[in-house]
Amino acid sequence: MNKTPSKEDILKWVQEHPEKASKRDISKAFNITGNARMELKRMLRELRTDGLISGSRIAFRSSSELPPVSVLRVSELDNNGELWAEPAEWNSENDRPRILFVPKSSDAALTIGDRILCRITPTENQEHQLEARLIRRIGSGPDLVIGIYRLGSEGGRLVPIDKKNSWEYKISNQDAKGAKDGELVEAEQIGPRKRLGLASARIIEVLGDPMAPRSISLIAIHQHEIPDHFPDEVILAAEKAKPVELGERTDLRHLPLFTIDPSDARDHDDAICALPDDDTNNPGGHIVWVAIADVAYYVQPGSSLDIEARKRGNSSYFPDRVVPMLPDALSGNLCSLHEGVDRACMAVQIKLNSKGVKLDHQFYRGIMCSPASLSYEQAQLAFDGKYDDATKPLATALKDLFSAYKSAEKARDQRQPLNLDLPERKIVLSDEGKVLSVDFKNRLDAHKLVEEFMVTANVCAAETLEAVNESLLYRVHEEPTLEKLNALREVVEESGFQLAKGQVLKTQHLNKLLAAAENSEDTEIINMMVLRSMSQAYYSPSSIGHFGLNLRRYAHFTSPIRRYADLIVHRALISAHKFGVDGLSLSEKDLLKETGEWISATERRSMLAERDTSDRYLAAFLSDRIGVEFTGRISGIAKFGLFVKLDESGADGIIPLSKLGREYWQYDDQERTLKGQDSGRVISIGMSCKVSLVDATAITGGISLEMLELEGKAIPKGSSRQASHNGRRISRSKDKVKRKKKYK
Repeated sequence: MNKTPSKEDILKWVQEHPEKASKRDISKAFNITGNARMELKRMLRELRTDGLISGSRIAFRSSSELPPVSVLRVSELDNNGELWAEPAEWNSENDRPRILFVPKSSDAALTIGDRILCRITPTENQEHQLEARLIRRIGSGPDLVIGIYRLGSEGGRLVPIDKKNSWEYKISNQDAKGAKDGELVEAEQIGPRKRLGLASARIIEVLGDPMAPRSISLIAIHQHEIPDHFPDEVILAAEKAKPVELGERTDLRHLPLFTIDPSDARDHDDAICALPDDDTNNPGGHIVWVAIADVAYYVQPGSSLDIEARKRGNSSYFPDRVVPMLPDALSGNLCSLHEGVDRACMAVQIKLNSKGVKLDHQFYRGIMCSPASLSYEQAQLAFDGKYDDATKPLATALKDLFSAYKSAEKARDQRQPLNLDLPERKIVLSDEGKVLSVDFKNRLDAHKLVEEFMVTANVCAAETLEAVNESLLYRVHEEPTLEKLNALREVVEESGFQLAKGQVLKTQHLNKLLAAAENSEDTEIINMMVLRSMSQAYYSPSSIGHFGLNLRRYAHFTSPIRRYADLIVHRALISAHKFGVDGLSLSEKDLLKETGEWISATERRSMLAERDTSDRYLAAFLSDRIGVEFTGRISGIAKFGLFVKLDESGADGIIPLSKLGREYWQYDDQERTLKGQDSGRVISIGMSCKVSLVDATAITGGISLEMLELEGKAIPKGSSRQASHNGRRISRSKDKVKRKKKYK
């Protein structure tokens, strides 16, 4: 045989001739001589690496048999905290084996989706047949891809719905998992991406009709790998929970601790009230109480509820659903401070003087009973003197609370936290999941009141734990980087405002800028750019303060139903005050850094999923308005186009450079501007514009626009010359380059 055999030919021959499986036997069988032996050696080496053959006398390895060293994908974290893995690639018709990962103390922490090279050993354990020990972590696993399955004559294709992913994938019939043409599926890439042709993928789950009502949030949930189903044992543990008896707890049922939440809230994890301080040494002062659901009593360290809560990290909120951190039996019932029922709580008593300055505070573990569950709108009307049946019996309590807030407001103004004012949009859906409208929420004094007292309670928690040297997770917010500040300064100066230079930046400097822009046409863009200049807040056992709130120490204490960080702080307070045996365990203290990193990541995951969902709903809302004209402002500039935020809905759309008039546009990455090569017109962030809607695709969230007017001046229609330059980037205009050479 003169033709060099393929790997498939070699595998087939080895399988049929197991007694003649040396390299010499294979060479003789295929008549391989001379330099061709080097090619055979290479193929045999690759077959060994792939785990398809083994041994010096080559032995065929069944496709359903794992090689002793294999690449695995971490696939599951069970309720006992054990990690399970499966083969990254599997060619057998049999089910993929489930392999227990056995870590060493020196191993790096692994998460779902990680790809790991492991040594596989069989075990006689009845619950699992294989165990894996880490050789090295290869990296995070193949990205999960959400897309539309398209059936072809030879298998199918996956068309991703992510507007940032233009790659398609081929899917064999074996890996299609019964998907039908046009269905929404979740898949993962198999093997490396090829230089030529499509990469392969296998379908993990069929999600159904992509245009079905309420599929939009489901897309984001799967795309960002947010766990949305509780294991049976976790649901059972939650349903077995019972109400807490008073026992040694402090009885707070005499206090008018009521909740103030959005009108559609399902859970109520914080309640507040205020009383005038009768201490003659504190004239005009108040005693403020903040009571928080005692989740730590029900979710104890190491339990199945705790493992699942840590895995989720936080609740995720979408226009049509909530993916909770805890099962509804707890989040919507026993841990929720519902009206008229006794509930376990962790409470802090805060003493304020007449100027709102905190003089003292004390924590309690108690039982409370809320007299009312108010909406923000109800509370605001009551503050304005307009009572209904729910608020009239609380008239005195509401007046006292609002009086305490007005005092606290003075201290807040003195502290100067960052005073951003960005409109918050609310997507209103019909019962069928169709977008009815996009409204902007009013920011009421009732919102500010609740926010201020929650911030104060969080400060109290951090101060208390720090004073007794108890471990905790701080909420940390670093000051903006110099690069981000310079970018902000350029936009600010372009809009005719000033931001202080040559000194340490403080929140008061940013607030002065925001106040100067208030009521101007640039107020929203200035607020947005200040927000973009901020660093991402995160959780850490070490505190460097909170820049945005202008606080030296800060922790999250007030939302343990929906944030795991708050649950950690509750346990720390239980340990510090010896409130019970369900405080922070030693193992938790040892893992605080890793826990902080993990829940910071889950928080970012939820934020991205929530934003993607909003984008898709907004695209769906606009999809039947193609050709309609809108006003907006340029919110971003990149080398490939402009981003425009529409005034009416707050939706973000893109205008590619190729659709921006008839001239070539030079992108300046330092100034973040575009300059027309012929007209000399400069486009910068914050400019007002009029655009028409070209396309809005709900399934990707993509919105395409065409520029009609910029700062009131028309933009000539037609295709630009951008395409003829092959997307070439010009980082500075020519005159800037000349000036640089001249003064060099």
